[in-house]
Amino acid sequence: MTRSFAAVAWFMLVSASQTVPVAQDLIVGDTLPPKLSDFHFFTGVLPNIRVLPYHLTTPLFSDYAEKDRYVFVPEGQKASFDAEGKVLFPVGSAIIKTFRYGAQKIETRVLLHRASGWVALPYVWQGGDAVLKRAGARVDITVRGQAISYAVPNVNQCKECHASGDALIPIGPKAANIESAQFEHWRKSGVLASFAKAAPMPRWDDPKAPLDRRARAYLDVNCGHCHNPKGAASNSGLFLSWGQADRIALGIGKRPVAAGRGSGGYDFAIDPGHPERSILIHRMQSTESGIAMPEVGRATVHDEGVTLVGDWIKAMPAQ
Repeated sequence: MTRSFAAVAWFMLVSASQTVPVAQDLIVGDTLPPKLSDFHFFTGVLPNIRVLPYHLTTPLFSDYAEKDRYVFVPEGQKASFDAEGKVLFPVGSAIIKTFRYGAQKIETRVLLHRASGWVALPYVWQGGDAVLKRAGARVDITVRGQAISYAVPNVNQCKECHASGDALIPIGPKAANIESAQFEHWRKSGVLASFAKAAPMPRWDDPKAPLDRRARAYLDVNCGHCHNPKGAASNSGLFLSWGQADRIALGIGKRPVAAGRGSGGYDFAIDPGHPERSILIHRMQSTESGIAMPEVGRATVHDEGVTLVGDWIKAMPAQ
C-alpha cells in the first residue's frame, strides 16, 4: 500500500509539472519577472519538462556553498558546441543555478538567452520563493564557524564574470568540465544535437589526478572566465584558461602589468618554486577589496584551493 501511494504521488507530481510548462515568453521577452517561480522551471522539488540537471567536474568556489545546476532548452530546439567545446544554447534557453548551505537556499542566478543576447538575473530566496534583486543583496550567514556577509552579485557584477568581448555568455557548461555521460543524457532527452569530446578536466580535489592538471583545472574555473583574451581581465596579460600553453601568459615568471597593492610587493604572478613570493597566491589568500582575487563571489579564503595552487607552484623548478 505504501509503495502504491508513493507511486501515485510521484505520478501526480510529474503530471503537475507537465501541465504548467516553462514560461518561454518570460525567457525571450523584455520583462524582468519579479519571482523565480514565475518561470515555472520547477514544480515543487521537481524540474519541469526539458529542465535538466548537470554538475561540473571542477566547480567554481563560492564561500563553500553547494550548487544545484539546471539547463532548459525550448521544445524544437537543441544545443550544440563551438570549436572550443563550449555549449551553444539556442534562443529561448535558460541556465539556472541555486546556491545553498544544506537545505538553506541563498540565491538563484538565472541566465536567459534572448534574441538580443544573454541576460543575467539574481534572485534571493525569501521563504518558499526567490525574488529578483537586480542591485544584489547581502545575506548574513555562518560558514564553517565564520560569520560572513554573503554577497549576491548585482547584474553588472554578473556581466563582469560572464563577459566575452562585448557579449555576455555562459561560462560553466563546456565539454572539458562536464562528464560525457551527462551530455549523453541531454542528447537522449532531446536538448542536445551531439556532444563534443575534449581533454577532460580532473576534479581539483582528486588526489589520483596529476597535480599540474588539478591546479590548471582549478585556475580555469575560478580565474579563467576573466583572465583570457576576451575576458574582463584581458589587459592583465595573465591568461589562466585550461588550454593556455604559453608559460608567461600563464603567469610563470611574468611581471604584473601594474604593480599596485595587489602585487603585495612581489615581482612575479608565479615565482616558480616559491608560492610565498607569488602574486597569485597573495591575492588568492586575501579577502581585502582591491587585493582579493577573484574580485567578486567570495568573502572567505578557499584554503584548500590555495594549498593546491601553492603545491603546484612549489613543485616547479626554481628559476
